[in-house]
Amino acid sequence: MSAELTGSPTPSTAPSTAQAPRRRLRMKDLCEATGLERQAIHFYIQQGLLPPGEKTGRNMAWYGPEHLERLQLIKRLQHEQFLPLKAIKALLDGRDGGFTPEQQAFLARVKTRLGPRLDGAEKRDRLLDGAALAERAGVPVEDLEEAIAIGAVGARRREDGGWDVAEADAWMIELFGQMRKLGFTRELGFTVRDVVFYEEAISRLFREEVRMISGRLAHLPPEQVAQMIERALPVIHTFLTRFHASRVREFFDSL
Repeated sequence: MSAELTGSPTPSTAPSTAQAPRRRLRMKDLCEATGLERQAIHFYIQQGLLPPGEKTGRNMAWYGPEHLERLQLIKRLQHEQFLPLKAIKALLDGRDGGFTPEQQAFLARVKTRLGPRLDGAEKRDRLLDGAALAERAGVPVEDLEEAIAIGAVGARRREDGGWDVAEADAWMIELFGQMRKLGFTRELGFTVRDVVFYEEAISRLFREEVRMISGRLAHLPPEQVAQMIERALPVIHTFLTRFHASRVREFFDSL
């Protein structure tokens, strides 16, 4: 009996139930596709910016298209927008933070209503000479290079070996210079890496703030939410400053 009469599809017309095999990439493939060095990609994995690959041996792992896409995004944010790695990680954590498509769309609408202080209009492509910035801030160049190495400051290496630093991140070097002048010196063991736990604490706080806003205010008009955020920021900043000061007082009062 023919396939036509039985209604069964012939081999040439039968729908395929097999899925296309998932593209598998080696570390070499990632390096060639992105122009990044192996050490840089391993560093991103260690820092939590990139998920690890599928280990198949002691020195072998497979990666997927999502790894390549993530690396291209990191490279674009770091080398085109000069975002420091810590800021990139915070952004990626926000993208991976479990927001629904509706919440993502709501937050995007709020973004378009924010004023110039918060809408991301700050120019990150305006660069400062790193050595001049360090000298003005009163910190050794080692402090600047350490801030760049840990991803706290956005920068790019020049052909002459010097650094250009994103003007938007200059405040961190300037504030660290003030701490140096107050006596928190490298000789006493204080380094730029000491700011990492502050950054991690603030990033966790910020993620919770975004979840709270997207979960509780999504029914309001985006322009109203944008105004609420802008007006609440000074109050929240004052709260954080005074709360920290009160914890310091309470600690020494308890001794």
